[in-house]
Amino acid sequence: MFKGSIVALITPFKNNKLDEECYISLIHHHIKNDTSGLVPAGTTGESPTLNHEEHERVIELCVKESKGKIPVIAGTGSNSTEEAISLTKYAEKIGADAALVVTPYYNKPTQEGLYQHFKSINDNCSIPLIIYNIPSRSVVDMTVDTMARLFELKNIIGVKDATGDLNRVSQQKKKMGPDFIQLSGEDGIALEFNMRGGAGCISVTSNIASKLCSEFQEASLSKNNSDLLAKAKEINDKLTPLHKSLFIESNPSPVKYAASLLNLSSENVRLPLVKITEETKKTVRSAMVHANLIQ
Repeated sequence: MFKGSIVALITPFKNNKLDEECYISLIHHHIKNDTSGLVPAGTTGESPTLNHEEHERVIELCVKESKGKIPVIAGTGSNSTEEAISLTKYAEKIGADAALVVTPYYNKPTQEGLYQHFKSINDNCSIPLIIYNIPSRSVVDMTVDTMARLFELKNIIGVKDATGDLNRVSQQKKKMGPDFIQLSGEDGIALEFNMRGGAGCISVTSNIASKLCSEFQEASLSKNNSDLLAKAKEINDKLTPLHKSLFIESNPSPVKYAASLLNLSSENVRLPLVKITEETKKTVRSAMVHANLIQ
């Protein structure tokens, strides 16, 4: 169920409020373009600046509008274990298919602290849980051994790996086996990630190139088909400049600008994030032209 091109959904704003009409339109856009899954209220969805009510609302709308046609992996992480449990319980109650739980940021827990955090969420919920390991933002890096301990629990099913370390894919596969779902957290290394045993990508780029990302993932997961692998490499070459351009400035400001060029969303972000510079806009537009998304 959790494989392929899974979009880390942007959260559209209008007058600094959640633009529900636009958000619903985005969800249907992804269903139409064969995206394999939806992740509301993640990093790309600006979860740090959503209040609790908004956080729950974007999950609720995503579940309601997808109508079981596409899996919903709700972002429910927090550096407060109690809050993470609360959000995860809500996602379960509302009908999400899984929860994506980030490693606690800012308070820098030890490996035992990480284990106990995720164990507490596991023990208080019944929904499948995907660990989100992103040391660049959380300042803590969950080790393979800690992850293996967590995989022994009933609800932990996999990881969104945003370490950027491709060796982790092989290490985690060796330690946890093939049933442990590994999803790349970085579009730029998704091809190699899949070839080493990954099952897909939770993608930023899919917000604006959903069809291409879907085709890329389908082809790259066909490991024993040389023609499809060649197709995956061709699409990857087309998308590589775009992957890079979307992280010149803080995500999701660049991808929201790109979405605005496609009339998918406004470019509005919430402070402390700001709109991208004119120089970055030129780079993003050039990358979109390279990917044949605009002329």
